[in-house]
Amino acid sequence: MARQPLPLGSWGRIGVSPATKSDAGRPLSYRARAKFRDFDGVTREVKAEGKTRSAAEANLLVKLRERASARHGGTLKSTDRFSVAAALWLDQLDAKVADGRRSPSTRDAYRNKLEKHVLPALGEVRLGEITTPLVDRVIQSIKSRVGAPTARSSRSVISGVLGVAARHGAIVTNPVRDADTVPSTPKRRPRALSDDERREWFAMLSRDPQAVAADLPDLTVFLLATGVRIGEALGLLWSEVDVDAALVAITGQVMRVTGEGLVRRPTKSAAGQRILAIPGWCLEMLAARRARGIRPEEPVFCDALGGFRDPNNVRRDLRRARAPRGNEARQSLGAALARARRTAAKSRQDVAEALAWPRTRVELVESGRVRLEPQDVAALADLYRVTQRGRSELILLAEEASRPMDMDALAWITSHTFRKTNATILDDAGLSARQIADQLGHARPSLTMDVYMGRGASNRAAAAALEEALSTDAPEPKVAGFVDSSRARPKGPGS
Repeated sequence: MARQPLPLGSWGRIGVSPATKSDAGRPLSYRARAKFRDFDGVTREVKAEGKTRSAAEANLLVKLRERASARHGGTLKSTDRFSVAAALWLDQLDAKVADGRRSPSTRDAYRNKLEKHVLPALGEVRLGEITTPLVDRVIQSIKSRVGAPTARSSRSVISGVLGVAARHGAIVTNPVRDADTVPSTPKRRPRALSDDERREWFAMLSRDPQAVAADLPDLTVFLLATGVRIGEALGLLWSEVDVDAALVAITGQVMRVTGEGLVRRPTKSAAGQRILAIPGWCLEMLAARRARGIRPEEPVFCDALGGFRDPNNVRRDLRRARAPRGNEARQSLGAALARARRTAAKSRQDVAEALAWPRTRVELVESGRVRLEPQDVAALADLYRVTQRGRSELILLAEEASRPMDMDALAWITSHTFRKTNATILDDAGLSARQIADQLGHARPSLTMDVYMGRGASNRAAAAALEEALSTDAPEPKVAGFVDSSRARPKGPGS
C-alpha cells in the first residue's frame, strides 16, 4: 500500500545529526532536518542548527511552525502586519465604491475609524498574533475612550480587515467572530413633530434672519412634504420637477467625497429611485421658486451661485436654527468658555474629540445657543485647567444659564425629524407599509410585497394624506432670504 502524503502545512519525523566536529571528532553543533509539505503540494526539506541536539530541534520546530502559519496560498502571510492587510482591505473598499456597491461616505467613515482608532492599536501587530482576547481589549479600550458607537464601527473595521486576512490564508479564522459585541444603548423612540411643534418651528424660522437666508423654510417644507433624505432634497434638479403633474423624481443625492469634493451620485439604493406626488401646499412653494427663473439642470435648492449645497453645511444651519441665541446668561457663559478655551490653546475640534461631542456643539455652546448642564461646564473647566476662582464663576453662570427657556422645546429636531414626521402622518392615515416604504425609498418590507407590487409609481394617496394633515399650516415661500410680500400667505405646515 502506498504511503499517504503529508497533509498540507505539516511535517514528518525530525532527524538530528552533528553539523560540525572538532579535530578530535567531537560534535560542535547539530543540524535538525524534517520534510515539510508546502501549500503548493511540494514536499521540501527544512533545516535548522543549534549547539545541542535539543537546541537544533527547538530551532527547527520554530521554523516549521512559522512555515505552517505563513500560508502561501494568498497575498498575505501570518507574519505580515495588520497595517498591510488594512491597506489591502481599503483597496477593496475603494473598488466597491467605484462599482457602486458601497457609498463614498461609508468608505470615508471606515477610513476615519481605521486611521484614528484601529491602526494605533493594531497596526504593528502581526496577523498571526491577533487573538480574540486582544481584539476584545482593543474594542473595550476604544469604547471607554471615545464611546460605544465608535467602538462598534471600529469592531466592523477590524472584522473587515481580518476577514481579508482569512480569505488570503494568513489566518485560519476571523477572531472578531468570537469577540464580545458592543451593546448599543436603546435609541430614543422615533419622534415626529406635532401640529403645534410644526407651527412653532416655522414661526421660529421666520424670526431668524440666518435661517431665512439659509433657505430653511422652503427646504423644510419640501422635507415634510416628501420624506426624502436631506442629500436627496439637495440633489433634486428642476428637470425632475413636474409642477403641472405635481410630481418629483428622486434619482440622486448630493454628498461630499474625500478627494472629489461635492458630487451628485445615484440614490442610496435602488429603492431610492422613485417618483413622488406632492401635496398642494408644497407645490405652491415650488411654483413660486420656479417663477423667479430657473435652469433645468440647476438644483431646486441651490447655493448663491446656482450650484449644489453641502449637506453638512445645511445640517449645521438646521442645528443653529433649532437653537437661536439664548438669554444674556447663556451668552455670557459661552463667551467665558470661549476665552478659557483660547487660553488653554485648544481648538474646537480638540474639545469635541476630548469630550466625544458633535463637532459643532462647541461652537453652539460658545455662541450661547444651547443649554449646558453644570456637569458639562465642570468637564470643560477641567479640560481647560481653569483656576479655582474661575471655575466657581463658571459654575455660577452655568446654574443661571441652565434654566429652561421656550427655545429649548425644539432643540431635539434634526434633518431626519421631517422624514419621521412624514412617515408618521402616512401611518396615521392608514397607508400600508409598502406605500410608506415607497414614499421614503426604504428597502423592501417583505419579499412577497417586493415581488408582487410595483415600484416607482407615484403614490397619490400619500400626497392626499399630507394635503389633509398639513393643509392649514404652510409657510410663505422664501428663496435664500428673499420674501415676496406681494403673494398671499398659502396654506401649509407652519402658519
